[in-house]
Amino acid sequence: MLRDRDVLTPDTLALLQLVADSGSFAAAARQLGLVPSALTYRIRQVEDALDVLLFDRSARQARPTEAGQELLREGARLLAEVDAVANRVRRVATGWEPELRIAVDGVVSRTTMLELIEAFYTIAPPTRLKITDSILAGTLEALSSGRADLAIGIAVDASHVAGLQQLDLGEITFRYVVAPHHRLADEMQPISDDLLRQHRIIAVADSSRSGHGQTIGVLNGQDVLTVDTMQAKLQAQLRGIGGGFLPDNMTMPYLRSGQLVERELMRPPRKIKLRYAWRGSNPGKALQWWLDQLQSEATRTSLLSNHYVG
Repeated sequence: MLRDRDVLTPDTLALLQLVADSGSFAAAARQLGLVPSALTYRIRQVEDALDVLLFDRSARQARPTEAGQELLREGARLLAEVDAVANRVRRVATGWEPELRIAVDGVVSRTTMLELIEAFYTIAPPTRLKITDSILAGTLEALSSGRADLAIGIAVDASHVAGLQQLDLGEITFRYVVAPHHRLADEMQPISDDLLRQHRIIAVADSSRSGHGQTIGVLNGQDVLTVDTMQAKLQAQLRGIGGGFLPDNMTMPYLRSGQLVERELMRPPRKIKLRYAWRGSNPGKALQWWLDQLQSEATRTSLLSNHYVG
């Protein structure tokens, strides 16, 4: 007995569509240069394999049943996907990667990343993009472990990892900020570590899977609320749930509006140099496109300053 996959071939799906468009088995047979009985036999094979009736034969015209209409809809989609796969394979053979995986640290502007993604798609590449959020050591780990081909916003030196190339992205300053109704907003400055330790800090969890993640700014014995994204950290601090260090690119609009206030500490503001890195010395066309964009100083600046949090 024929299986579903034996009868639902691209040729058969195209044949069923031709019958539906022609309105009769005879008309479709003439277009294909077949005798009507041969065409009818092929359609019966499909109906028997699926155990459904695809065409209503009670009228002079061959009208698809509800099941037939569903198969025609899905068949059209499958045929389009087959064509798309064939086109993608042809383009991949010219040097385009089937997939490009990019790990993006939480301090990098999602607005600018989306603008770059839009620009990438305008050249109609055959490459599928996979963008993943990462935090701290997890950004480099995604690259070094092979889960990403490009990492943007690495806060540690990647020169010790074999097979990786890296370049500077820029520097970002982290400042200690709280909501104006937070108790630390009224304390005299500069604020000591002893006083900070008495107040909850909002920390973002390192996305490293190795168990060797980083923790920034948390004091021993301090109450900590840990969240999984920089956006969640920002929202928690806006609500006054706790204080913490946030990058300039995220806080400036809220500092200007008064929704956050900066607190001067007895320690200096944290400045972190960020990098971007990629795997291999012979990038494919998709990776090379992204590396070309990152060579632009304007793009790098925007990635660290054009931060939007909805």
